[in-house]
Amino acid sequence: MSQWQIGAVKVTKITELQLTGGTKFILPDATPEAVRPYRWLAPHFVDEQGRLRMSVHALVLETHDRRILVDACIGNDKERPIPGWSHLQTPFLRDLEAAGYPRESIDTVLCTHLHLDHVGWNTMLVDGKWVPTFANARHLIGRTELAYWQTQQHDAAHRASFADSVQPVLDAGLVDLVETDHRVSDDV
Repeated sequence: MSQWQIGAVKVTKITELQLTGGTKFILPDATPEAVRPYRWLAPHFVDEQGRLRMSVHALVLETHDRRILVDACIGNDKERPIPGWSHLQTPFLRDLEAAGYPRESIDTVLCTHLHLDHVGWNTMLVDGKWVPTFANARHLIGRTELAYWQTQQHDAAHRASFADSVQPVLDAGLVDLVETDHRVSDDV
């Protein structure tokens, strides 16, 4: 967990996974040979061999009156096409609570986009059913983003993550569709 202050907003990073190497599916041209010349990337973003360090994490933005979770990572128990991301059992919710943010205290979930590594903790598996993890929160999803992904049902990986991580919050009535210039609060 890392924390920092930006004006009146406290930002807390909650990491779900950290990986080194194996990023060909995201950045196929970022080979160690291509990355090594960018010395400023080491040691935080690449290792000594030039392999990328990747982080899957959420940010909590705490204002004087809001607790906003930005992007909900991959989530536990989910079938995913990337082996290291499938059927995870991470302590994400425990880590979130240990940082001072029990899931019940989150009042806003901001989905920057609907890729499977940004929506997973929108839901959790309870008695064989995907239910909203942050049931007290409004989930902000871009109107254009949702419209696009609703047309992508031919993509099996997306179809699965939409079904287990987006549709349940839509069905629960927890989603507010917003425009790209939406202002979450006076501070954010």
